[in-house]
Amino acid sequence: MGDPPPLVVALRPLWLGDLLTGIPALRALRDSFPAHRLVLAAPAVFAPIAAASGAVDEVVATAPDTALSAFLHGADVAVDLHGRGPRSHRVLLESRARRLVAFAHPNVAETAGLPEWREDEQEAHRWCRLLTESGIPADPKRLDLDPARFIAFDFARDATVVHPGAKSASRRWPAKRFAAVASAEAEAGRRVLVTGSVQERALAESVARAAGLPEQAIVAGKTTLTQLAGIVASAGCLISNDTGVAHLATAFGTPSVVLFGPTPPTLWGPPPERRGHVALWAGRRGDPHGDATDVGLLELSVEDVLEAVTELRGASFSTSLATPRTRELARAKEMS
Repeated sequence: MGDPPPLVVALRPLWLGDLLTGIPALRALRDSFPAHRLVLAAPAVFAPIAAASGAVDEVVATAPDTALSAFLHGADVAVDLHGRGPRSHRVLLESRARRLVAFAHPNVAETAGLPEWREDEQEAHRWCRLLTESGIPADPKRLDLDPARFIAFDFARDATVVHPGAKSASRRWPAKRFAAVASAEAEAGRRVLVTGSVQERALAESVARAAGLPEQAIVAGKTTLTQLAGIVASAGCLISNDTGVAHLATAFGTPSVVLFGPTPPTLWGPPPERRGHVALWAGRRGDPHGDATDVGLLELSVEDVLEAVTELRGASFSTSLATPRTRELARAKEMS
């Protein structure tokens, strides 16, 4: 049978957007450790997406701040892609890995001299910089997923996908405004689908009803994660809040309009070099985990979104984030 291959463990027990922005770092680890078994410690539901990246051999179900499974102990390399520490650092240190790749934290002596955390840094760039400064070359542009790895749904082909949900209330644009956008898209002769999780089913239903969409337009709560990915890959356009599904559109190259509120798109939005995406932001920061819709997000109107959709479909579209334009938008609203 021979000895098992050496092990690399990458810790990222977070959410869909976190996984997708971490794919360039995972691919860098795959390239630098081709003979190793690369295991991602993350929620098990993300295994198909991780497999589609071509970087990961296995996903081992892991929750934040919990001990790693015993068979992941003693890895050659353990990489903290979870955060700045210290709790995630200690999870990996307790696994007795031979080498820790992580950001330095003043409360963890073992991280002294490691790369420094930067507060305002684009998420994919953050983890690729960690690896690069640790001697592991990484390219943050390697975000793509192959749509052919997912089922192409005929009912979603060229459809407008509206995704009104988000993990926190502060990142959810009002349902009535999503309904107005969905209604305008339907009136323009486009098929509209409303997506979301099981928990977001009621929200999706309210959007569809207000937009006058048929029952079959509501796919929220009816799909697995891989089926949702297939829908986004097949779609003609995605309109969503700043949430995980927006990163699927980036990965597949599906045109998207993403609404940002408390968090700037420079941190979590589509990279500027990626054509085919519009990130809308009023230029204000807030609490991304708040329990009420962010004030800046409320400044984005239905007209702003429909204008962005029109721009998206135009041949002159050139950048995913035009900062002067978004700030201009905010000033115009304050003066009115």
